[in-house]
Amino acid sequence: MDISTVRRLIADDMSAVDKLIRQQLHSDVVLINQIGHYIVNGGGKRLRPMIVLLAARACDYAGTQHIDLAAIVEFIHTATLLHDDVVDGSMMRRDQDTANAVWGNSASVLVGDFLYSRSFEMMVALDRMAVMEVLSHATNRIAEGEVLQLLNCNDPDTTEERYREVILRKTATLFEAGSRLGAIIADADIELERAMADYGLHLGIAFQLVDDALDYASSNKEIGKNIGDDLAEGKPTLPLLRAMAVGTSQQQALLREAIEQGSIERIEDVKTAIESTDAIEYTAAAAQREAEKAKEALAPFADSPYLHALSSLADFSVSRTR
Repeated sequence: MDISTVRRLIADDMSAVDKLIRQQLHSDVVLINQIGHYIVNGGGKRLRPMIVLLAARACDYAGTQHIDLAAIVEFIHTATLLHDDVVDGSMMRRDQDTANAVWGNSASVLVGDFLYSRSFEMMVALDRMAVMEVLSHATNRIAEGEVLQLLNCNDPDTTEERYREVILRKTATLFEAGSRLGAIIADADIELERAMADYGLHLGIAFQLVDDALDYASSNKEIGKNIGDDLAEGKPTLPLLRAMAVGTSQQQALLREAIEQGSIERIEDVKTAIESTDAIEYTAAAAQREAEKAKEALAPFADSPYLHALSSLADFSVSRTR
């Protein structure tokens, strides 16, 4: 399946999710409505809620709570975006100005808090302790990932292991939670729940690895943000770490200085160093391995269009150009 076919498969469910998101975004505080709708309607892939829906359907779920969970996961993701953009000082996301660029840092942080708290209100309404456990743990792990990333910033001695721990917590955790929740609400047995969680975990890692590669391999028009944003923020992502590990002494010195200073003044030289060391290919290969692990995790499930769609999302995560 291509991504369009996957979207058509769950079009009715996604329509219900979008309707619920609009309802739950409502507040009598006008600024919350403005910023919430701005970021939620900003053209995102909706990949995380799609995973919740597909995982539930692949486990033969026939109720409606997967709609609520998909909306909750999207709210949590959106809250992290609002906070991330403030921490990183980002001015562009998804081909539009970030909320903090339009309304300022304070408003963005506070509306992010609103989305977090609204998501927990929605969790409580579901009245399932297992759901609360998974999502409360996930949000805690995401926060830990953000702090770990902050510690790695401007540190050229960051190891690949430390980098992977950041993306495991910061990105893959919510993918893992979303797929696990699909199995939980379907009352799948523990082996299937763990398998679905493994799928989400590896998919999330693959997705982030590709994101980090695209920061140096694409144009800003393709990825919807400024090229070199990660470097400008001093983030030592895998393409940089790999180039430093195998590059010449001159390239190593260049990359170390760029990471320490968070500078994109020599971004073309940095890109040349990354390209000459095949660091993009190295990162892409790592992402492909994770995508294969994600697909392997689906082996215990009965064949269905939803299972094929989950497998296709793993392929999409590593083949996309934005």
